[in-house]
Amino acid sequence: MKTAFCLQHVPFEGPGVFQPYLEQHHVEIRKILVPSDGVPQEIPDFLLVMGGPMSVNDADPWITDELEYIRRCVEAGIPVLGVCLGSQFIAKALGGEVTPGPHIEIGPVPIALTVEEDTDSVFGTFPPNIEVFQWHGEGITLPPGAILLASSQHFPVQAFRYGERTYGLLFHLELETSGVEALCRECSGDVQKAGTTTEALLEAASRVLPQSHKLADRLIAHLAK
Repeated sequence: MKTAFCLQHVPFEGPGVFQPYLEQHHVEIRKILVPSDGVPQEIPDFLLVMGGPMSVNDADPWITDELEYIRRCVEAGIPVLGVCLGSQFIAKALGGEVTPGPHIEIGPVPIALTVEEDTDSVFGTFPPNIEVFQWHGEGITLPPGAILLASSQHFPVQAFRYGERTYGLLFHLELETSGVEALCRECSGDVQKAGTTTEALLEAASRVLPQSHKLADRLIAHLAK
């Protein structure tokens, strides 16, 4: 069985539905809480980089270590998938920038796909306009050589691909209801800052997440080939 390393930055932001989808493709997940465990030395068969409330621009030594580790994994040619903070890690590791956005973005947000099927065999099959669940305040500039996959009104880079097997998603396809509940509980200040409520976010998640999970399944199936 193949192995996927899941780099987590806080205990409450894990792989979500990515885990059962990977297991369906005979890929076993090993979770690593990087701030306390550090980055591994070996290169896995698949790398997931998850979210977190910190910034990739913070001065913590483990952040530098993780950026270098992600570069090594990309160079090794394995599938690499980053979500939210994870996409920002990938972008910065590959020469892009992560900067504050115009406002915090929480809950469902419409995004527009910027590619056709012959440009990206996964995102090119998605509907051209979809709502996805967001939880971030910083945005991305596209790394040199990367392909823009999706954009939104306030954050021009919502998804990108680098090479054939590295994807960064500023939004969350993996979240389950329990994950939204955890974010609302652990990051309650963000909820207040965004001018919303836990109840409103859970209601919105129930509408958005089923389609997101279908897209997550399609993306994992592509990367786990």
